[in-house]
Amino acid sequence: MPILPIARLAVPLSLVAALLAGCGEAQTEAQGAPPPPPQVSVAKPVQKMVTERDEYVGRFVAFDYVEVRARVSGYLEKIHFKDGQIVKQGDPLFTIDRRPFQTVLEQAKAAVEQAKANLAFAESDLKRGESLRTGTTITQQALDQRLQASRVAAAAVTSQQAAVEQAELDLSFTELKAPISGRIGDRRVSIGNLVSGGSTGSTTLLATIASIDPIRFEFTMDEASYLRYLRMASSAASSAANRGMSLPVRLKLIDEDAFTHEGTIDFVDNTIDRSSGTIRGRALFANTDGRLTPGMFGRIQIATSAPATALLVPDSAIGTEQVRKFVYVLSPDNVATPKYVTLGQVVDGMRVVQGLQADDTIIVNGLMRVRPGAKVTPEQVAAEAGSIRATSSIRTN
Repeated sequence: MPILPIARLAVPLSLVAALLAGCGEAQTEAQGAPPPPPQVSVAKPVQKMVTERDEYVGRFVAFDYVEVRARVSGYLEKIHFKDGQIVKQGDPLFTIDRRPFQTVLEQAKAAVEQAKANLAFAESDLKRGESLRTGTTITQQALDQRLQASRVAAAAVTSQQAAVEQAELDLSFTELKAPISGRIGDRRVSIGNLVSGGSTGSTTLLATIASIDPIRFEFTMDEASYLRYLRMASSAASSAANRGMSLPVRLKLIDEDAFTHEGTIDFVDNTIDRSSGTIRGRALFANTDGRLTPGMFGRIQIATSAPATALLVPDSAIGTEQVRKFVYVLSPDNVATPKYVTLGQVVDGMRVVQGLQADDTIIVNGLMRVRPGAKVTPEQVAAEAGSIRATSSIRTN
């Protein structure tokens, strides 16, 4: 086997070494190159005129609520409504068997006629006695007895007339009519049952009626909020019913996203509950369509300050550092610096914040790619979460 010269082998080996060295340097340079600045979305805070509001939960109660009970006892004869229908004041609801009461009325009328006949005889007898007195034919004692009989007969007529009025009243009580307008519940007694009436607690409950329009909303507020509302109302005309707190309120139902129902506070209780430190308040709302129902749950907002300018940012712009909240603010050379802020409540997708300036440029999207003191590649966007219609910041109680 021929032996190759050493000189002929040295050239290829040197070329291979040079190539390997060049590849290592290129790889080292590629690994040591810094990454480009991350791309983020930036915007200015939104300035809005906002009204600070407190928020409470509560339930609706009927303006008027009546339990329909009979004033007289008897057998139920007719029912004039359908369960759950709307009734007006004066509409017939129930009829109790009238025949026993009609009989009592006729007896009372007959007793009146009898009493009137007795009175007529007593008066004529008294006149005869007075005419005999002039001739001293009758004694004074006999004349006094006739006078007494006449007065007793007159009193009997008055008593029997009162009995007729009572019988007529009892007869009218057999027709039960709606005392208020509203929605009636279901019937509690069927036709043919004996109904117990009167003024005692054992009377039979026949139905209930709850008024519809207007309707009240009851809630409880804490003592600190109550004092704040009192100070707000001190400059307004005072009212004995609500301490001058005729504040406008807004309400939303459990299935609604916006506070669309408007009303006013019409009552504040006279004592603060010692166990809870709260006081009961009540607001009045229109309910023309009857949608609001007693017992329904809702959330109410009460304005606590005059409108003022505030800054709003999207929730996506807010970061968390333990218990503190911050937003990234860009410097003129696009360096992200955290600025700590105080949060308000969400207002239609935006959040009220304190601690920013109106001309600050903040990062609204891409916070996970940002590091404090690092440069970023900003892209200007609108700092709106949908359509900004909010004008209130809310504090939940």
